Amino acid sequence: MKLAREDFQAIQNWFYRNARPLDLARWQYHFENGGQAAVLAALAAYQNEDGGFGHALEADSWNPNSSPIQTATAAEILLELHIEDRGHPVIQGILRFLDGGAEKDGNTWRNVIATNNEYPHAPWWNTASDSTARSRFNPTAILAGFILQYADRNSLLYASGVRTAKELEELFLQEMDLEMHPLKCVVTLLEYIFLAGLQEQFAYDEMKAAAARRITALLERDAGDWSGYACKPSAFIHCPAGLGYADNAAIVEKELDYVLANRNPEGIWSLNWSWAGYEREFAVSENWWKAEIALEKLLFLRAFGRLD
Repeated sequence: MKLAREDFQAIQNWFYRNARPLDLARWQYHFENGGQAAVLAALAAYQNEDGGFGHALEADSWNPNSSPIQTATAAEILLELHIEDRGHPVIQGILRFLDGGAEKDGNTWRNVIATNNEYPHAPWWNTASDSTARSRFNPTAILAGFILQYADRNSLLYASGVRTAKELEELFLQEMDLEMHPLKCVVTLLEYIFLAGLQEQFAYDEMKAAAARRITALLERDAGDWSGYACKPSAFIHCPAGLGYADNAAIVEKELDYVLANRNPEGIWSLNWSWAGYEREFAVSENWWKAEIALEKLLFLRAFGRLD
C-alpha cells in the first residue's frame, strides 16, 4: 500500500493553506526541490539577538525568550537540512548563545526555563511539571552535539562541548534505560559525533549498540496503542539504514501501513496530545504541529518507498 498521488496533492494543498512559512519552506525543500536559503531565512525569524531561539519555534511553548529547548529545535532543523556552512549567521548566533552560558546549570542546559510560565504553553513546559522528558540529555545532548559539529576546534566552547558530550556518554553507558525523548537526544548526539568525524574520541560503537538495544526495548508493538503516547518505530527509525531497523523491520512495515490508514478528514494526521488549557492558543499550535507531523510522516513513507 502506498500514498496515492491525489492524496499527496491534497497534503501539499493543505500546507499551502495552513503551514507557517518555516514549515512551508521545509516542505518545498523536501518535496519541491526548494533551497536551503528559504528555510534558513524563515528559521532566522525565530532567533533572538542573543543567538538563541524562542517565539514558539517549538510550538508547545509560546515563550519569545531564548531557551535551550527552542534552540535545540533549531539545531535539529539545521541537521535536517545538512547545513555545512559554519559561518552562517544562524549557526554563529546559536554558538554565541551556547557560549554565553544562559539557562545552564553546570554543564547541563535547562530543559524548562522560568519565563515559560508567563506565556501560553503545554503543561510539560511549566517549571512545576515533572515530565518524563526532564532529563540531563534533553536538550543538552543535542546542543553539545551541535558544538562538536560547528564550533571552532580551538575554542573554549568546543572544549566545553567535548567535556559535556563525554559526561553524557558515561552517563548513558551507566544508565541505558532511558525514556523515548532523552534517548532521541542521545541518538542525535551520535549523529553529530559521526558528522564531526569524532567516532574515535568517543565510545561511539558501544553507545550506538546500546541505543539500538534500547530502541528495540522501547518500541510499542501493539498498534492498538499507537493512537496515544507510545513509542512507535518512526520515533527513531527514519530509513532502512537507520539505527534499530535491522531488528525491527517487520514492525516498521506495520507502522507504514498504520500511517497510511490513519489520515484524518483533512487528509493529514491528528495530534495525540493537547494542552488542557490555553484553548485558543493551542488551536493555533495544533495547526503548526500538524504540519510538523505531516512532514515527518511523508518523509518516513518516502524513505521506505510508500509514496506513489
